[in-house]
Amino acid sequence: MSAFIRPDLQEFSAYRSHAAATEPQHADPIDQLDTNESSYDLPAPLKTKLAREYQMSLAANRYPDGDHGALHRAIAAYATAAAPQDSPTVTAAHITVGNGSDELIRSLLIATCVGRAGSILVAEPTFSMYKILAQTLGVEVVSVARDANTFALNLAATQAAITQATTPVRMVFMVSPNSPTGNGLTAAELTWLRSLPTDILVVVDEAYFEFSQQTTLADALQRPNWIVTRTFSKAFRLAAHRVGYAIAAPPLIDVLEKVRLPYNLPSFSQTATLLSLHHAPEILATIPEIQAERDRLITALQALPDWQVWPSDANFVYCRPTVKSLTDVFTGLYQLGSRIRQTGGGLRITIGTPAENNRTLAHLKTVLAG
Repeated sequence: MSAFIRPDLQEFSAYRSHAAATEPQHADPIDQLDTNESSYDLPAPLKTKLAREYQMSLAANRYPDGDHGALHRAIAAYATAAAPQDSPTVTAAHITVGNGSDELIRSLLIATCVGRAGSILVAEPTFSMYKILAQTLGVEVVSVARDANTFALNLAATQAAITQATTPVRMVFMVSPNSPTGNGLTAAELTWLRSLPTDILVVVDEAYFEFSQQTTLADALQRPNWIVTRTFSKAFRLAAHRVGYAIAAPPLIDVLEKVRLPYNLPSFSQTATLLSLHHAPEILATIPEIQAERDRLITALQALPDWQVWPSDANFVYCRPTVKSLTDVFTGLYQLGSRIRQTGGGLRITIGTPAENNRTLAHLKTVLAG
């Protein structure tokens, strides 16, 4: 490779979607349960309305709204309405949006670490893009291991990792509920995060907030070193539109606006998000069914021999075989048409429709029997 490419970057592999893995041989249908999207598309009338908006209102030859004013206001109103009682009011000044949460993560890395000595802390297993994006930007990653049984943090070891880091830790990433393990932040973890000095930015990824109803929104509104990120790709069923948002004190939002790319969110994505927020009760009506299916799937998995499964506050479950090879189970399911995710020493299964979940359980029993 040419010398103008960073040597460390030459060693990386490009991110590939998991759908690009080896295709099943004779599977029909294929159940895509590996990326934690909603298994329910937008209601047909809303898709029709969205298509009409594109035809009648959007000019394809014009750049999108680069300031996202209407979207900021709509997100702020939703976040306030969905917050616990007595939470502070969210305003448009507390909001920034990105092309998926990935762009927000990248902006945070640029704002805190790029161009000076700085590292981030992650607790693994967790969402892989924190580490991937940091490495592509040349930012050091300090990793700590979660408890093998509960996936909680060893707070003493985590604090020691920060104290002993050779490069100052400038940002701590936490997911609540965590992906792939499904556990939310504990009271002790929250207390520890709140004790961190204000020169360390605390990022709490609440991508699955609508399923868990657990939030640190009040911290993000009242603490200068705290930010919450969320997405419309899960409960709101807009994964195709790639819209993420962050909530924080206005001075921090102002910094993120400085590093955000101009016109980063296409007009059609903004329109789809505004439409989904206007119809939020209708779109979010699938959540009780997803939660019920999650609990049903956990109960069924617990009944399997030689199988371990954990509780979940999200729209997925985390599990693993205790005897059979993890890779054999993953490959067998994939070949039968159940696409799930192998990660962190276990298997993450997105909650699908009842039919998809029934097929996954049947496929799993077939693989285990074989």
